[in-house]
Amino acid sequence: MKILILPDRDAAVARCVEVIAATLDARPDAVLGLATGGTMEPVCAGLVARAREGAVSLGEMRSFNLDEYVGLAPSHPQSYHAYMQRHLIGPAGLDPERLRLPRGNAADPEAEAARYEAEIAAAGGIELQLLGIGANGHIGFNEPSSSLASPCRVKTLTRATRAANARFFGPGEEVPRFAITMGIATILRSRHALLLAVGAAKAEAVAAMVEGPLSARCPASALQMHPRATVVLDPEAAARLELRQYYETVHPQGREVPLG
Repeated sequence: MKILILPDRDAAVARCVEVIAATLDARPDAVLGLATGGTMEPVCAGLVARAREGAVSLGEMRSFNLDEYVGLAPSHPQSYHAYMQRHLIGPAGLDPERLRLPRGNAADPEAEAARYEAEIAAAGGIELQLLGIGANGHIGFNEPSSSLASPCRVKTLTRATRAANARFFGPGEEVPRFAITMGIATILRSRHALLLAVGAAKAEAVAAMVEGPLSARCPASALQMHPRATVVLDPEAAARLELRQYYETVHPQGREVPLG
């Protein structure tokens, strides 16, 4: 696991944008795994800005999002379909058919999860999987106690996750109790996992992910088993890391240091 501690939040976001852009420069039709939420909004904005400058091409890429709320139609303002339309598809002028998400309003959510897993496999798997981390250590909507060998499936959301996401919903709107999510095994099959965490609220979860035991108590700790995982942090998110000095020795200011 590569730990990159950047000087501040903006630098951490910029590094993630750079990694994604480099992946697409090397292979414009790469299959990306995309994430949503407040942490990812500036990442989307950075990609859109680069695309408008001609610094990266987004038109040939394909993507699969991590998750979607059960019960929300793609047109619902708080669906992740709508999030992608607002933050990436619309601003970058992308073909929405190339950016795939599970359908939260499918008649049979479990069957939809299985279909989505098969669609990812048929696309050749995910080249670069973008991830955030919840304060309780979840990745995607794989809440604590999730099987580390899980495929795409329906998960019950914790009260803490629903409370954290309530700010995105209007007055009187209830946060859905269930979501279709990529499983931990699905995420681990990606060829490169890129996790972004910023802010002090994520520090405890980051420490458990990077330095804690491999445990379903912190689903993100499964990334310890990923052959190529990059964790990008700002100083606040890195504050609880006991081996921080070592990570900063290996990658000072989050930079790559040539061997020799």
